[in-house]
Amino acid sequence: MKVTDICEVYAQALDRHEQGERTVSTDELTGVQALERKEPGLPMQPGKVERREFEYIRHGTLAFIVSRDVVTGKVVAPYAGSTRTEADFLAHVQSVVATDPTATRWHLVVDNLNIHQSESLVRWVAAESDLDIELGEKGESGVLHTMLSRALFLSDPDHRIVFHYTPKHCSWLNQIEIWLGILTRKLLRRGSFASLDELRAKVLAFIDYYNATMAKPFKWTYQGKPLVA
Repeated sequence: MKVTDICEVYAQALDRHEQGERTVSTDELTGVQALERKEPGLPMQPGKVERREFEYIRHGTLAFIVSRDVVTGKVVAPYAGSTRTEADFLAHVQSVVATDPTATRWHLVVDNLNIHQSESLVRWVAAESDLDIELGEKGESGVLHTMLSRALFLSDPDHRIVFHYTPKHCSWLNQIEIWLGILTRKLLRRGSFASLDELRAKVLAFIDYYNATMAKPFKWTYQGKPLVA
């Protein structure tokens, strides 16, 4: 059962960490708007809540790709750019792996988005795992034939980089969703950003602050059992 499999990934993360393996949860936050409030808000006063200007100016959107170490709680090698493509995701994963060249294996919890099961990802994982095999052709044959065949390859526990896919409609199983909620509540929902550069800078600064002062592992108590009889 995939739900149980994901919970086991979290349960085994600490033991794997002590053996030189790393476990991260990864996801994207797209269409993040740089909204600038037209007027400053009014501060809280006795008996009155903080009031904010409802009119705003749009300055465009950014996409973020974020990975969070399950054991340390720290966000690793965040990506902030104008797109969320196959190439963007591959570059992010490569940056994450590059943060610890001594790690013997990486485990990544992701959802079933197509860029998480791409041809370029398969070819890179094969190279990182020192596999000298024929991968076939996308849409035609071999490992690269379909998204399912690529996902099965990327899930192989013997590879140096192993992907663990959450079941469909179960993105809540990915711990990074909890962290993205923290980012939204503490920064994005109430923020005012005069440009895309300011939005990017404030998100990256928040990540640095979070890593330095707030990062800790989530207490994952769910064991994959049905929540109702």
